[in-house]
Amino acid sequence: MDGNGRWAEQRGLSRLHGHRVGKSSVRAIVETSRRLEIEYLSLFAFSTENWGRPSREVDGLMKLLRSYLASELDRMMKHEIRLLAIGNTRRLPRPVREVLRSAIAATKNNTKMTVVLAVSYSGREEMVGAMRRIARLVQRGELDPARITSDVVDRHLATAGLPDPDLLIRTSGEMRVSNFYLWQIAYSELYVTDTLWPDFREREYLQALAYYQRRQRRFGRTGSQVERLRVAN
Repeated sequence: MDGNGRWAEQRGLSRLHGHRVGKSSVRAIVETSRRLEIEYLSLFAFSTENWGRPSREVDGLMKLLRSYLASELDRMMKHEIRLLAIGNTRRLPRPVREVLRSAIAATKNNTKMTVVLAVSYSGREEMVGAMRRIARLVQRGELDPARITSDVVDRHLATAGLPDPDLLIRTSGEMRVSNFYLWQIAYSELYVTDTLWPDFREREYLQALAYYQRRQRRFGRTGSQVERLRVAN
């Protein structure tokens, strides 16, 4: 969800104002996803690298995150949305951790949709953590290195039990993945739009989904192979 700061600067406003407007885009995308019966939606809210931003902006972002979680809980319950969080949440201020834990606990039995909030998250750190956990199993003699497979790695990632994303949407025209889901997006379709996040609402989202629908998901196969499988099924 990129471009909040630039959106505000283009209008002579504070970067925090852009983040506040960006909250409305989050709500619009979550509600549209729920209406379309999309089962999983991941939102990259704050990276480990973002801790290096000016302290005033970081403090403001943490307050916005706390207020968003508190204000959206009723909607999540109404629409039966489960909230999960991935990342080094220990770095979050205590008030933010508390409201995040409370929202996760309150929504844990909701089954219509899962929203994964990546906060204080790094794809590389996630993979290093998985490697360490696997290495400890090998060290204790509980896992034969020859039996380490992609499935084993999957089970030790923060997203264990969740499907890999089909579509990665990147706003603000940035042509990079910015350390997000480095393992999980191996076969995700990529959609890049110049639209800044505060302007990314239902119309722009539907355009991204329409783009995805036109893609042929080959996973290394040829187009004719995929078509034969489609017809056979």
